[in-house]
Amino acid sequence: MTAVRGTSVDIPTQDGTADAYLTHPDDSTPHPAVLLYMDAYGLRPHLKKMADRVARAGYTVLVPNVFYRHGRAPVVELPDVIDPAGRSEIFERLGPIMTSLTPDLAMRDADAYLRWLTACPLTTDGPVGIAGYCMGAGLALRTAGTFPERVAAVAGFHGGRLATDQPDSPHLLADRITAEVYFGHADQDPSLPPEQINRLDEALSAAGVRHHSEIYTGAHHGFTQADTAAYDSTADERHWTALLALLDRAL
Repeated sequence: MTAVRGTSVDIPTQDGTADAYLTHPDDSTPHPAVLLYMDAYGLRPHLKKMADRVARAGYTVLVPNVFYRHGRAPVVELPDVIDPAGRSEIFERLGPIMTSLTPDLAMRDADAYLRWLTACPLTTDGPVGIAGYCMGAGLALRTAGTFPERVAAVAGFHGGRLATDQPDSPHLLADRITAEVYFGHADQDPSLPPEQINRLDEALSAAGVRHHSEIYTGAHHGFTQADTAAYDSTADERHWTALLALLDRAL
């Protein structure tokens, strides 16, 4: 098994400093870069373990705290395992923080993350791959559409509100995407009903984007997150197979 080295780093942005986790194979050589966008619960031990697994496959992975304007991670204190009983209380605190991250602010930050990865001596030249979970799937899609020349692969899992009827919906950037795209949708996910899945697929197809969408039958929103009650080990392993295959093809 490949040994990896993880460390905390700070990313300068136009609005301050984003704390982040950087992990890479422990061989002191450059590797293709992957930007991993967090779910709403934020940068925490479980996401670091996920990033380490990507790094063991041969990538340099950056996981920024996208809520850095509200403090360093953890922005909201979390239990070791997030269960339905505590979820509503956590989201009472997270809701306003999530809403404050507007598309404009998020893409201003994305520019900083991508520039930092480009300058990092542990990354190879060339476009990056992006993986996003929950709200991070929308950030991944939006980043690929905003910076098409910098992104070669996008994977989103149990994403919510990816193709709404709002004027700033992420799917409206489909015609700018040049990356290969993969989505793994949970079929038990009220944040992405079938009509949005269809709208997203139609937009990607109409734009000629290389993409593949799969429905993970029986999976719930958050199925990749082992520190939550939504975790589904079978769906999670399916997600790892799809994600690493995409990165291997595109990077």
